[in-house]
Amino acid sequence: MIKRIFDLCLSCFAALFLLIPFLLIWLLVKVTSTGPALYWSDRVGRHNVIFKMPKFRSMRVDTPAVATHLLNNPQQFLTPIGSFLRKSSLDELPQLLSIIRGDMSFVGPRPALFNQDDLIALRTKYGVDALMPGLTGWAQINGRDELPIPDKVNLDVAYMQHQSFWFDLKIIVLTFVKVLRRDGVQH
Repeated sequence: MIKRIFDLCLSCFAALFLLIPFLLIWLLVKVTSTGPALYWSDRVGRHNVIFKMPKFRSMRVDTPAVATHLLNNPQQFLTPIGSFLRKSSLDELPQLLSIIRGDMSFVGPRPALFNQDDLIALRTKYGVDALMPGLTGWAQINGRDELPIPDKVNLDVAYMQHQSFWFDLKIIVLTFVKVLRRDGVQH
């Protein structure tokens, strides 16, 4: 309950504080590419329930709905500002809405795509599916896109076993450092 109250307060504050950058990014996406500014991705939430997670659209509208690392040439699908949005993690800002709605938390395992069967199966096997997915997580700050799936799940399990308010705060602070350095971003 404390985690939910913290998530709700922080996400509402962040949404108000980031309203102008949010509107500017929305406008930039609309001006530089065709299609909607937001992309609603089917993601796996707590207990493997599918939910719609918003992101600023960094890929063209005809991009296949698979994890970026599975595309032959992900660069060909990026919008003119897509690379910048991904490297700066600004494409993730709309996920504050998912936190407010209660589909996500600030900290937890990153929500898998609906078709990442190997990741979903491993998380379910080790009980990680019982956690609320997060905007950031222990695996995010320990490798992000560079980690093989078994390593991600091991880090998710470690988070599950050691989760606390202070551990969450540590992960949030380390996430800001990683985002500023653009560590672990491949596309």
